[in-house]
This record gives sequence, C-alpha cells and structure tokens, in this order.
Amino acid sequence: MTQNSTASEMNLEQIQKAIPHRAPMLLVDEIVSQDDNQIVCRKTISADEFFLQGHYPDSPVVPGIILCEFGMQSGAILLSRHLDEATAGVPVATRLNNVRFRKMIRPGDRIEAHVSLTERLADAFFLEAKILHEGKTAVRFDFACTIAHVKGA
Repeated sequence: MTQNSTASEMNLEQIQKAIPHRAPMLLVDEIVSQDDNQIVCRKTISADEFFLQGHYPDSPVVPGIILCEFGMQSGAILLSRHLDEATAGVPVATRLNNVRFRKMIRPGDRIEAHVSLTERLADAFFLEAKILHEGKTAVRFDFACTIAHVKGA
C-alpha cells in the first residue's frame, strides 16, 4: 500500500486484515483516504442494521455509541499502520472524552468518520474523531486506545 491510500486500494479483505472486527460488528464499509496520521472512512446505514432493531421501531435512530464505535474502528484501521510484529495486538479503547452529539443519524444516511492521531506514547494512542453526515458534524469526540496483547494476535 502507498503512503496515501485510496478507497480502491483498501477492500473489505484488507479492512478485516487491519482490524479484528467482523459482521455484524464491523461498521466500516470503505476507506476513502488515509495517511500515517489521518483516515477518512465511510458507512451507509441500512434499515436492517442489528442496532436499529428496537431503537426505535417506529422511528429508527442510530445509537450514539454506535457512531462512536464507527469512529473508533476507523481509528483502529489507522493505528494498524503504526504496528509491527513487536507491537502486534488488538486495539482497545481506554478513554472516550468530550463527546458531543449534534445530529441524529437514520437508515439511508451515509456517514464519514474523520479521525486524526494526535499523540502516541509507547502503546498508548490519542485520537480525535468527527462523524459527518452531508458535510455537517453529527458527533465529535476524543478517544484513546492501547494495544492489548492477546494470544493469537
């Protein structure tokens, strides 16, 4: 992969190689762009998403924590560029700060996660995320991850 990757260069198989998430919990549909410190990912919300069942039946809305998870999965893909054999493991969230929900997301909406790596201290990574819909911020937050070393990873 080149320094600046495009969506056509990162298919589902490559996304699954970068992060351990699988259906139905894999929320990233495509990578729009990325470099060492930033990534843009996209997802289209379909009416049959597991998290919409019962939230809310007559007027479905994507739960805010799912939007945060989409941003964190995008960040995990970004972090995969910073890991090697010595630091291999599974990225896990350790902190979620300054969360602001600004817009409801519904079935049919296409959202983008814009995630930036702001700092790295050993195996601790600090990131900023914005989830956009039609160019407007739906959610923004800061988060931190560490690399959990698990058997088989």
